[in-house]
Amino acid sequence: MSRRKKAVRRPVPADPRYDSQTVSKFLNNLMSAGKKSLSERIFYSAMDLIEQRTGQPGVNVFKQALSNVKPALEVKSRRVGGATYQVPVEVRPERRTALGMRWIIQYSRARKEKTMAERLAAELILASKGEGETIKKKEDTHRMAEANRAFAHYRW
Repeated sequence: MSRRKKAVRRPVPADPRYDSQTVSKFLNNLMSAGKKSLSERIFYSAMDLIEQRTGQPGVNVFKQALSNVKPALEVKSRRVGGATYQVPVEVRPERRTALGMRWIIQYSRARKEKTMAERLAAELILASKGEGETIKKKEDTHRMAEANRAFAHYRW
């Protein structure tokens, strides 16, 4: 982290198909080794699969899944007098979105379906219904914060 100037947040250009910055950020997270066209192909085919399976617009399912996955609380380690405490803190809005996207991609990659588009579609559908591994991760994070509520006064 720089001690000089505050880092400037650059605007993310919206994606071509849905004209959404959120989708564009998700595509950038999904991308590996700089292959953006491949991440676009995977995401858009996943959206088509979602539309076939649910009968709803794919972007609506994606946004619903993302809002269901976003964590409100998390724990951060804080050293106080030789002991390390897990202190529950509220998550900033940008970080909420970033964590949600990261978890969706992580648990999509861990699934057993054949193609990445199928994995992503299945994980997004489950997350939009409030089920699946990503929702479990969010609940675990919240449970951890709730369990360590006694250390909330160490917040900084």
